[in-house]
Amino acid sequence: MNTAELVELGQQLRVDSVRASAAAGSGHPTSSMSAADLMAVLMANHFRYDFDRPAHPANDRFVLSKGHASPLLYSVYKAVGAVDDEELLTFRKHGSRLEGHPTPRRLPWVETATGSLGQGLPVGVGIALAGKRLDRTGYRVWVLCGDSELAEGSVWEAAEQAAYENLDNLTAIVDVNRLGQRGPTRHGHDLDAYARRFQAFGWHTVEVDGHDVDAVDRAYGEAVSTSGQPTAILARTLKGKGVESVQDREGLHGKPLPEAEEAIAELGGPRDIRVRVNEPPAARMLHSVPAGILELPRWDVGDEIATRNAFGQALAALGGGRGDVVALDGEVGDSTRAEFFAKEYPDRYVECYIAEQQMVAAAVGLASRGWVPYASTFAAFLTRAYDFVRMASISGAGINLVGSHAGTAIGQDGPSQMGLEDLAMMRSVYGSTVLYPCDANQTAQLVAAMAGLDGVRYLRTSRGESPVIYGPDEEFPIGGSKVLRSSDRDRLTIVAAGVTVQEALTAADALEGDGIRARVVDLYSVKPVDRRTLRQAAEDTGCLVTVEDHHEEGGIGDAVLDAFLDGRPVPRLVRLAVRDMPGSGSPEEQLHVAGIDAEAIAAAGKLLVEEAVVP
Repeated sequence: MNTAELVELGQQLRVDSVRASAAAGSGHPTSSMSAADLMAVLMANHFRYDFDRPAHPANDRFVLSKGHASPLLYSVYKAVGAVDDEELLTFRKHGSRLEGHPTPRRLPWVETATGSLGQGLPVGVGIALAGKRLDRTGYRVWVLCGDSELAEGSVWEAAEQAAYENLDNLTAIVDVNRLGQRGPTRHGHDLDAYARRFQAFGWHTVEVDGHDVDAVDRAYGEAVSTSGQPTAILARTLKGKGVESVQDREGLHGKPLPEAEEAIAELGGPRDIRVRVNEPPAARMLHSVPAGILELPRWDVGDEIATRNAFGQALAALGGGRGDVVALDGEVGDSTRAEFFAKEYPDRYVECYIAEQQMVAAAVGLASRGWVPYASTFAAFLTRAYDFVRMASISGAGINLVGSHAGTAIGQDGPSQMGLEDLAMMRSVYGSTVLYPCDANQTAQLVAAMAGLDGVRYLRTSRGESPVIYGPDEEFPIGGSKVLRSSDRDRLTIVAAGVTVQEALTAADALEGDGIRARVVDLYSVKPVDRRTLRQAAEDTGCLVTVEDHHEEGGIGDAVLDAFLDGRPVPRLVRLAVRDMPGSGSPEEQLHVAGIDAEAIAAAGKLLVEEAVVP
């Protein structure tokens, strides 16, 4: 498009943003109006995309990091013919695909859910990584950011990762409109302040008037021609551009324009310009990793193996069996054992260093391009990235997360390193799967099974060695459990997972010496939970003890209770968990002090059974 046509298209996008927000009675039209010219130039002259084939491997990728500017994105979809005007005006209405913030669950052209600010660029880095290192089909990744979200630390984790990986296929377009939600942003219209920051991380920067369509056009061309580093286009814009009553004025964020019809008239009225987006080049898969035969590692019953070691070996084996598996780690690969994969498949290994938000975001970006990512760090450190996990669920992203060094059983390192909240955290994620293996063969089977699941999958691994109790050919279906001890004379059921399984078995032996037969259930699938087995155990024994190396809230005890939320009678239940703040000590001391070792389990079980028979 020429200059005049681009100006007109920008105005159309502003008008339609105002119209959509007015029809909804809510939304962010002023945030959309500031970036309208940026989007007009991008879509008309630089973006390469087949809207009829959103999965085309050579399509450029666009991420709206400032997700609240969704009226602008939907106005673009109208301009390219992906939605019609009638659908545009369903914005934010119940049942509409055009939600307040865009999600790929609703729209095939959306790469990732946004709206939680500071996430679009980190996910864009993951998409660009796929394009640069794995897909190699030549697509570019464009991310439209707001200036307010540049206060988020995750943006700068992304900036460093992108420069480190030389992602010259990535362009961040920063809409510097000066105003945030409650007032001016930290740096206002000081483009140099933003440029210095991006340059310090190794980015090429271009400062531009975001309403000069010719200057914007040249800036995009410069970004495309820049080699060896990502580009940040810093565009000075005005919030509410084009309508005098709202332009560059405070107090209007997140509100439809008060006089929408007058504003539309001031912008020149509705238009129906159609944009023919450049077609992507013919896709050429220049790089592929052939898949082989999956041969998981095997251990003999009685071997002493840490489940983190089993994870690393199983992941490396999975990498050989599946060429679409990618591993990421937060600079603790020697502890999580992700290094086993890194040594075998360095081209499919991404070192994210100590930047857990970026690690999870990169996994989401890789998953959006069809790869199967496994991202690992200490379980405790995944708490830093929880908002990215939450948003991954909203995106419907298929990612595998692995938290090692979980619980007090890690020993002397102390509470800062102990993941004691992770089961609750991951169980609360919509559509998640939460797994907690107790031995090496079980771990290997579950690592392989995770690759075929949907949504967010979490595997909890342990630091210390544990005895192998299952044979290598044992099967562990997701949503199942294993009954390790059972008889028709059981008076008690002990439900454990991970490190407490062996403690439960030892406790059962002690209880049998006291004349109390105890059933032992290995609840390796914490979510979905095996309701049938738990209900049968409750019916048979009437008494349950749950034991977990985790805080009481949200973990295994709560997962067990979920089996009885449909009105079934709740059995007599004692929940053993970590209730006090741990200190340093040996793993054995930690379990004892927390009251979750074999001695504590046996004592609690004995008391529960005795109380149950008191008339």
